[in-house]
Amino acid sequence: MRKTNIKAPFIAPHVTICLVKGNADGAWMIGDVLVGVWTRQWACLCLGLFTCIAAQAASAADCLGHPDALGTSRTLVVDPREHPRIGTMQYAQTLPLGDHEVVLTFDDGPLPRYSNQILDILASQCVKATFFIIGRMAQAYPQGVRKLSDAGHSIGTHSQDHPLSMNRMSLERAKQEIDDGIASTAAALGDPTMLAPFFRIPGLLRAEGVEDYLASRGIQIWSADFPADDWRHVSSSRVYDLAMMRLEAKGKGILLLHDIQARTVAALPRILHELKARGYRIVHVVPATLQNPGTPTEPQQWQLHPTSETVAISHWPKIPNFVYADAGTLPAPALSDSGWHDGQLIPLAEPFDRARPLARGVVPLPREAPWPRQSPPPLDGAATALPVPAPSIFEIQEKERATTQTAAPSAHHAEQKVRTELQTD
Repeated sequence: MRKTNIKAPFIAPHVTICLVKGNADGAWMIGDVLVGVWTRQWACLCLGLFTCIAAQAASAADCLGHPDALGTSRTLVVDPREHPRIGTMQYAQTLPLGDHEVVLTFDDGPLPRYSNQILDILASQCVKATFFIIGRMAQAYPQGVRKLSDAGHSIGTHSQDHPLSMNRMSLERAKQEIDDGIASTAAALGDPTMLAPFFRIPGLLRAEGVEDYLASRGIQIWSADFPADDWRHVSSSRVYDLAMMRLEAKGKGILLLHDIQARTVAALPRILHELKARGYRIVHVVPATLQNPGTPTEPQQWQLHPTSETVAISHWPKIPNFVYADAGTLPAPALSDSGWHDGQLIPLAEPFDRARPLARGVVPLPREAPWPRQSPPPLDGAATALPVPAPSIFEIQEKERATTQTAAPSAHHAEQKVRTELQTD
């Protein structure tokens, strides 16, 4: 089998022309047209389709007049109904990209003064991107929308007026913004089939009702994986630094830019040059159709960094849920069985009645625990009653009291004698 690449100054988007020489009866297959007598149809058809796919990937890297260009490495076909929300800045899923793969997106255009320069820069590198169009911009510059489409880029929508309030406006008002933006962009294109069912919420200000409405229409919501902050008042070098720094942090993903900013125009050539220097590849995203089904993927590919099967934690067993044979509990003391009053513990004979109000300062405390306490066994022959104190312990002897009474006058007499002597002196 021999493959022949056909180079042309322009190839319509999503159309691949390849020539496959069959080894049976000298038949040729050109695109979807079969010429000549074809034998072993199924085998040759599979080989032909495989060769067309390979030719498409090869032609994406060819850039006429720019042999050192970055190019577009592949085209990713997605089904919006299967994955209605993408972009890890807000959602759990993102595009199924490989390591060092980047998808370029531009918002808010077209604005001819800057959008045309963006188009020229992308064309010089044979790079395909996705543009999210504002409806009123499409009405003002319909030829700008057609230029984007004619260059082979994907065209999505970005509302009619770019309101930064879709997260709090009424659902009817949000629907009108969405529908009017789609209608304006489709009218500018002249062919509604050229409009991709991709939508980016202005300011990424999401709302559940808006998301549900877009999903019901089969429209895929695009957030992003990292921005370059080119809508802020920063320098073009800062835009470049943020784009590359955030891309390096994630390793792949959707880059959010704007084609209405002079700083973006100035930063874009350096970004594309650095992407190629660091080994990054550009992926072009298009919607699935009946004639162009979605690219086969696995569920974990729609995660930015899926857990690898080689990671040990994915093989560790989970802790089992134990079932105890006896789940009974011992009785616990209740706080209502005792009281605390004036700094002293007052045991209550009966459980505390919650319906009866407590005296001020009384705090209910638990009574003695209902379970038995351990005590030493009684000795053989020991008395069963405690000893009683003898009455003599509490008696006061009369002799001692008499001595005390006698001694008291003597002490008084001595005191009077000392006082008289002092007065005499």
